[in-house]
Amino acid sequence: MISISEPAVIKRGFSEDHRGSLEFYNEVNLSSFKRFYIVSNPKKGTVRAWHGHKIESKLAKVIKGKFVISTVKIENWENPSKSTIPKTFEFDQDSGLLFIPPGYANGAINLEENCKIIYFSSLNLEDSIKDDFRFPSQYWDPWSDYSPQLYE
Repeated sequence: MISISEPAVIKRGFSEDHRGSLEFYNEVNLSSFKRFYIVSNPKKGTVRAWHGHKIESKLAKVIKGKFVISTVKIENWENPSKSTIPKTFEFDQDSGLLFIPPGYANGAINLEENCKIIYFSSLNLEDSIKDDFRFPSQYWDPWSDYSPQLYE
């Protein structure tokens, strides 16, 4: 398991020659992750938020397009503070990985059409469902900074 207590960017390694390119994350041990899923957003400005876990950690990697991924630390899972300011990360397919530790909610908005992002989860689906906390997409709102038309 990655032992980082707050969201962190893991830089990518990159090599290129006449055959093409290679992107790598040699310092990441994937043995802590049990599953992955890919989210595709065909329409620009699609918000998927807020999804939190007390136990589960995640890795996020944009595989096509551009996303803003936001994270917020949850102190009280029954009544989270609306005044907590989310931390935002702008990623495209050339960016690194984002590690989201346990204790955080996260969400994302795609800034272009036809975007894809892959998430790796540290829990299997059955355990993840038991550790699932959802909040309305506007509970914290970094999204209007990137897509003001969302609320028109």
